[in-house]
Amino acid sequence: MADVTQFVRPDIAALEAYTPIQPFDVLSEQLGIPIEQIIKLDANENPYGPAPSVTEALRNCPFYAIYPDPDQTRLRRAISPFIGQPIERILCGNGSDEIIDLLMRVLVQPNDVVIACPPTFGMYSFNTGVVGGRFVAVPRDTNFDVDIEALADAVLEHQAKMVFLPSPNNPTGNLLAREHVLRLLKLPTMLVLDEAYAEFSSGSVADLVGQHPNLVVLRTFSKWAGLAGLRLGYGLIPEWLITHLWKIKQPYNTNVAAEVAVLQSLAETEALNARAKIMVAERERLFAALQTIDGLTPFPSQANFILCRVERGDAAQLKADLAKRGILLRYYRNPELANCIRVSIGLPEHHDALLAALADLGYR
Repeated sequence: MADVTQFVRPDIAALEAYTPIQPFDVLSEQLGIPIEQIIKLDANENPYGPAPSVTEALRNCPFYAIYPDPDQTRLRRAISPFIGQPIERILCGNGSDEIIDLLMRVLVQPNDVVIACPPTFGMYSFNTGVVGGRFVAVPRDTNFDVDIEALADAVLEHQAKMVFLPSPNNPTGNLLAREHVLRLLKLPTMLVLDEAYAEFSSGSVADLVGQHPNLVVLRTFSKWAGLAGLRLGYGLIPEWLITHLWKIKQPYNTNVAAEVAVLQSLAETEALNARAKIMVAERERLFAALQTIDGLTPFPSQANFILCRVERGDAAQLKADLAKRGILLRYYRNPELANCIRVSIGLPEHHDALLAALADLGYR
């Protein structure tokens, strides 16, 4: 019989798999620590979880045996006033990751160039490989800000089909200035602004969608609304483009539970915004504390996490030592983030435990 492995696309066979964060139960088993004793600050999840009324709404929903609305009409009608865009420009997905995938499948042909600015969210380069595109990196400067002119030059040199920029950026927390967005929108490329952490920041460009035919903005309910486990994101997409995404979207790509949870969350925006403000205040408290520690350099952030360079000692070892104490942080192996860790914003007591553990390990 022929070697069946040859049926796999060569580019997929060579593709490096994306490495996600492990769930609580797996981490608990690996560390030998009960779930309730783990302080999970490694995935930018909301430590407060969903609004209390969301749990009640999920409990009372009678429609789990029925397929969800493929047009997501109620969902988009509820999102529209929240985000200030008409429903005709809103497409919901199984997390904003699905919208990234749909955009690339519509726009990127084999060998088309997609640009992003590392260090940044790994799904942009990963999805480019899945669709057979060519990923071009335009590195950020020493403060992790986008080099706007270098990016503009790269777009023109490579005739880039798409540019992906998170604002705030993950994992560095930088916000992309509005004037820089407007500069980039003059380029002959599709600009995708990923605003997954916008509710923790001081800015958004969601209002520009529809004014510029080459702008897409992505948002999610994973962070602000505490619904990461239910996977619901959405894109704000110009009408000329969203028509094609509707053609290829799976009909039941968002589930009934996610829809119920989002609809109830949108009825609780005041409470969720208040929680976001608490997390921002806690971010600033933790940032100030980390600044005083010899051997650590935290970077300013407008997201629900703080990137921190380990100046003394080894970041991988520090992550491992903290994990033994049940405190989980994100560690990066890529060169742009050499010896860096990322701390998600948790509850005040989580940060107190982290600071105490750091002191116990000699970081004071």
